[in-house]
Amino acid sequence: MNYASVIESPVGPITILADDEFVHVITFAEKDITGLSENALTVKVANQLNDYFKGDLKDFDFPIKQKGTEFQQEVWQNLLTIPFGETTSYAKFSAHHPLAIRAIAAANGKNNIAIVVPCHRVIGSNGKLVGYAGGLWRKQWLLQHEREVAQKGQTELKF
Repeated sequence: MNYASVIESPVGPITILADDEFVHVITFAEKDITGLSENALTVKVANQLNDYFKGDLKDFDFPIKQKGTEFQQEVWQNLLTIPFGETTSYAKFSAHHPLAIRAIAAANGKNNIAIVVPCHRVIGSNGKLVGYAGGLWRKQWLLQHEREVAQKGQTELKF
């Protein structure tokens, strides 16, 4: 990664890492970005994330590429098909590979492009929020935000 941007968001600071062509990381985790500057791509991502948090954007349109196995790539591509404001269960999400539910959950957990590759939209079969690298409170906030923006109802008050 040659470039970086950091934005403040309702769910804490978000770091964006990219090269000249692709975004490789969008994370809540602290990253050492000493010596890295912004470029047009990281600024575009920052602007789109800010629009997402304002409720003005549902679909992102910048190039992404993260390192992973062929299986992980397939899982991440499938995450991109979950509609904004909706959730799916791990069981339903893994229906095309029913014996691989744990591997799919593990690949989901290795997603390095938070929010944009919407791993937060996958929940437990019982409707409970499970497993989110950014913390379950962030997952809950993101899901509530998307439901409100999509006008599918507010589930809890946000403070």
